[in-house]
Order: sequence, then structure tokens, then C-alpha cells
Amino acid sequence: MKLVVTTPTEITVDEDSVRSVRAEDSSGAFGIEPRHADFLTTLTVCVVRWRDGRNVEHYVAVRGGVLRVREGKVVEIATREAVVNDDLGHLRNEVLSAMLKNVETEQSARAGALRLENAAIRQIYRYLRPSDRPVKSKPQE
Repeated sequence: MKLVVTTPTEITVDEDSVRSVRAEDSSGAFGIEPRHADFLTTLTVCVVRWRDGRNVEHYVAVRGGVLRVREGKVVEIATREAVVNDDLGHLRNEVLSAMLKNVETEQSARAGALRLENAAIRQIYRYLRPSDRPVKSKPQE
């Protein structure tokens, strides 16, 4: 089986002789072996593990992404960020925590931008809706 992990700027993993792959989506951890049915899922921030042809385990931390299995022969992962390291402890303790922090920061920034956008839309709506405009009183004679 072939495993390919790509980010927007590079191909992080391109391994031809893969015996198995383990990853994690919102439903939990799962495994893929050769001849697996076609499959598509959205990954969480996780460590993807794979065993090569010599049965050696390797690891790549991914910042979410999409995993696709094609014809039971190719596992493709597209992610925003990937870090390959054979030290699982380092990936779990340092890399995953940094990725999770980045995701939380991005979510907070998106929420702030959405609040600003909603406030701007409310202001435009108030301006355009004539029934909500204050009525100017005529000067009394």
C-alpha cells in the first residue's frame, strides 16, 4: 500500500511499502490495511502511525485534514501542517499541543471576525430600513 501525506507547501510522506495505517477522526481511532474499502474522512489533530515493509513504525503529526483510501492501495492525507518524527513522545507532548493551540487561536479569531461582520450587517440593516429611522420633527411655528 502507498501512503502520501501532503501540506499546501510540500509532500511530507511518500512511502510505497506500507503494511498498515492508524489515524483518528471525530469517531475515534481507526486502522487501514491493504485492500481496505474506499474511504473518506476528516481527521482531527492527531498522530498518524504507519508500519513500513520492514514492520518498523513511523509517525507524523497532522493538524487535521482529509484522509482518503483509494482502491485499497493508496492512502492519501491532505493537511494544513504535518511534522514527521520517529519520537512519538515528542510528537504527542510538544507538536500536538502546539497544533491544538494554533487551532484554538484560529477559532477564536474567526469568532471575533464573525462578530464584527454581524455587527456591521446590523448597522447597515438599521440604516436601510426606513421604519427604524428616527423621525425628524418639524420645527414648531
